[in-house]
Amino acid sequence: MRPSFSLGIEEEYQTVDPLTRDLRSHIETEMLATGKLRLEERVKAEMHTSVVEVGTRICRNIDEAREDIYDLRRQMIKLAEEHGLKLVAGATHPFADWRTQQIYPDPRYHQVVKDLQLVARSNLIFGLHVHVGIEDKEMAIRIMNSMRYFLPHIMALATNSPFWLGLNTGYKGYRAKVFENFPRTGIPDAFATYSEFDEYVKLLVKTNCIDNAKKIWWDIRPHPFFNTVEVRACDIPLRAEETVAIAALIQATAAYLCRLHECNLDFRQFARPLLMENKFRAVRYGLDGKLIDFGRQEEVPLRDLIEEYLILVDREVDELGSREAIEGIRNILHTGTGADRQLKVFEETNGDLKAVVDYMAEETAQGL
Repeated sequence: MRPSFSLGIEEEYQTVDPLTRDLRSHIETEMLATGKLRLEERVKAEMHTSVVEVGTRICRNIDEAREDIYDLRRQMIKLAEEHGLKLVAGATHPFADWRTQQIYPDPRYHQVVKDLQLVARSNLIFGLHVHVGIEDKEMAIRIMNSMRYFLPHIMALATNSPFWLGLNTGYKGYRAKVFENFPRTGIPDAFATYSEFDEYVKLLVKTNCIDNAKKIWWDIRPHPFFNTVEVRACDIPLRAEETVAIAALIQATAAYLCRLHECNLDFRQFARPLLMENKFRAVRYGLDGKLIDFGRQEEVPLRDLIEEYLILVDREVDELGSREAIEGIRNILHTGTGADRQLKVFEETNGDLKAVVDYMAEETAQGL
């Protein structure tokens, strides 16, 4: 049976004080409780109380996913305003200090802090997770193995975290550098079979490294409870249309790789250390950098590689009905990523980070 290639999208938002523009905890308001009444399980808390996460339903195609994620953003923006807050889509806050942030009162999060200490407390970041429905576990592992190659390309398109603790970090996607302090993160090794992956998980559970596979936080993983491959590598983009474009690209990539496997072909596998070289370039330079084409053994401008990438998955785009959504990738190439646009505002306002936050809040609501 072919995979369904269904979609699920999760976004993590910042709750911001409209006066100070700093992060502000939503726990002192009824925002989350009201959100759960309206959106039920589609909204939930995260470890820090200035982070709120939403998740779409299982969507059959990109049109359903667009409708759902747009609706969630609209409702969360309204919800935040009703409770004296602003909603911001950015993978790091430009100047907030993680040391002043509260931890959500949930035993699960307190256990993470107990285990990881300062690493957990400082993990004040906001991501985009995209699930693609691949029901056969062996197929899921094969697609995960091959999709690892494309993660740096996708990450570069999503970069939206140039600032940290009030500093211009010099990175377009600094979120990835913060998160790599966690164990079991980054691009994973390839696994020969699902059984090999399963044995790895069982060993970690048996030796008290983890209590379940959800604490494997790789950039891509077979989800432990859903029949999906989950791409967790991306910054949350500023605009919902960018989220939809990136989700469509991830879905088309999975479908392309599935077609190769069905034809007894495969995308060439490269060692994790090589892929990590490209990941560094992606989060450091974003669209302005070069990635390594390992087949040609040469550097190639990222923008050129994205054009090649879009040609590669073009057939799948039509089969999935995602032509309009994929055009959003070319819009990102034209306008720049969220990081590029944040930095432009920063330069135009002589380093006014509050102006950057205002811009981010405006972009979060753009096009809804």
